Amino acid sequence: MQESFENSVKNILKIIGEDPNREGLLKTPSRVYKAFKFLTSGYEEDPKEVLNDALFTSSNNEMVLMRNIEFYSLCEHHLLPIIGRVHVAYIPNGKVVGLSKIPRMVNIYARRLQIQEQMTEQIAQALAEVIEPKGVGVVVEARHMCVEMRGVQKINSTTTTSALRGCFIKNADTRREFFSLINSPQETHF
Repeated sequence: MQESFENSVKNILKIIGEDPNREGLLKTPSRVYKAFKFLTSGYEEDPKEVLNDALFTSSNNEMVLMRNIEFYSLCEHHLLPIIGRVHVAYIPNGKVVGLSKIPRMVNIYARRLQIQEQMTEQIAQALAEVIEPKGVGVVVEARHMCVEMRGVQKINSTTTTSALRGCFIKNADTRREFFSLINSPQETHF
């Protein structure tokens, strides 16, 4: 598989008018293969297993929010980068998940070919199914290089998507609290 991938990269280099045998490009096919293996490594992990591995009984019934989880992904339409951040919240219903598992889950979904709308839904759905909370809220804010580097070329434009479940949909106060918390200034000096 690696050889086939590298040959494809060599062919792309030829098609765009480059010489794959020149010094600066000799190792490019191998480097691109390794980069894509890493950038798409999310297919090799099950995000639900990651979450299930760290579930704990808890009497907490207040919102748990993790903000500003940075990610990068590849757009499935152009294979260009998506760079952004995710905010994830849930209201426990007898169980909480280990905090480190939330960014791990985000990385698993992000390290697949994606569209932002789908990734937002996948994160919310995985949390809803695994920890069965009273509600889930997910907001993703991202820059898309397919918008900035080609096509309309709108540099620094951002896209925001959200996915809400349970009480985040049904209860306006919960929804308002979530959006207020993710939009409040954040001091990280502890």
